[in-house]
Amino acid sequence: MRAEIHEKIESYNHNATPEELERIKKIKQKVINNHHFSEKFNKSPENMNKKQLNKHNKYYNYLNNILSIFQKNVDIDPGRLIGLTDGIFGMVMTLLIFGMALPEMELLSSGDFYNFIVSSIPTIGVTLVSFVLLASFWIYHHEFIKINNLNVPYLWLNMFFLASISFVPFTTSVVGNYSQFFLANVVFGLNIFLTNLFFVLMFLYADKMHFLEDKLSREEKKYTYNTFLIIMGLTVVINLLDFNFSRNFIYLFFLVPVISTIRDIMFRMKT
Repeated sequence: MRAEIHEKIESYNHNATPEELERIKKIKQKVINNHHFSEKFNKSPENMNKKQLNKHNKYYNYLNNILSIFQKNVDIDPGRLIGLTDGIFGMVMTLLIFGMALPEMELLSSGDFYNFIVSSIPTIGVTLVSFVLLASFWIYHHEFIKINNLNVPYLWLNMFFLASISFVPFTTSVVGNYSQFFLANVVFGLNIFLTNLFFVLMFLYADKMHFLEDKLSREEKKYTYNTFLIIMGLTVVINLLDFNFSRNFIYLFFLVPVISTIRDIMFRMKT
């Protein structure tokens, strides 16, 4: 069969015109090039030489070892981390009050005192907002973050959460003294958004690594995720309203404990 095909090809070559021969030559060259291309770029792991496979396996095992080291549980009592968290929350909530400065000038009359109180209302209002938010996050932390083990990534997620909490007195002071600037409200809103974000990441990671003492059902996880997504969405909406309408929309943060309480009651009624 092959001899017959070869004979026909040779016969065609003898009888073909120069143009046809040139076209046949180009087709042959194209086939050869495609063959070399496929050999060069279509190498599967099975066709790779042993040295290359060993190199890839070495890198893969190295990365796996690093990952396993980071994910290994550390010998730290989770109670100490909870104690640190409680201490930072207590200190930060106390610093909020210290951020409310007394007047620099001496108050000589009741009118001066009245003016001082009136001028302090924005600062007092924002301080109350921050205090309520911190109280809400502390409650969420004790309600949802009950762990029996921890590792290095979880430790650092918790530290970033505490760092964002620690900035609340500063951002509260900024928005209290410079509420006329939109950027001041953005700084405060971003602080609350990051605090919420780190809390969600911490909860997700603890659940994934089975650090939580109580195994949550699918409905409980959905309820928790949705609650914090609502709070994050509320933070974005408040910043947009502050930018487009009025700086007083920051007081909508008082809705955070209201929303979470209502959702908690509704969830418990369903279950």
